[in-house]
Amino acid sequence: MSNGNFPEQLHVINRLTITAMLWLNGIAHIIIGLALAVSVLMFTWLFFIDMGQAINANNLVHGFLRSLGTLMLLWTVSALIVAEIRYLEGGKLGVDTFIEVALVVVLRKVITLPVLEVAPPMQDVLLWEGGALVLGVLYLVIRWAQRRENDMDNSIKSVQ
Repeated sequence: MSNGNFPEQLHVINRLTITAMLWLNGIAHIIIGLALAVSVLMFTWLFFIDMGQAINANNLVHGFLRSLGTLMLLWTVSALIVAEIRYLEGGKLGVDTFIEVALVVVLRKVITLPVLEVAPPMQDVLLWEGGALVLGVLYLVIRWAQRRENDMDNSIKSVQ
């Protein structure tokens, strides 16, 4: 693999550098995967703590909404785990994963707004809800485009 912009004398160093970077990237993704696995355990534990506090405080509605916020964080981690598994298996990191994570984070905020100590201004509520709507539409458009791409790929494979 020759690059016209790279001196031929440094080809060996270039290959070693690329190999080292690939190894470091692989190790980094393994560490990310393990950290995500630990965060699943931590968010699950936090969910049960939130529910226990809600039951002990006799405030199930607020406690449930808070616990639901914790579950939304768990959903975010789950989406990241799926993306990480796909990447480690040689696939691509899709933009849909990051849109999904952003959507879940915004929905979490919308769900937990009613249980804040101080009621947020209506402008903030509308901003968060508008953001959720825009991200939801964007997510649907991306998933629709991915389905069309998969259908076209399957059509081409069946013709061959």
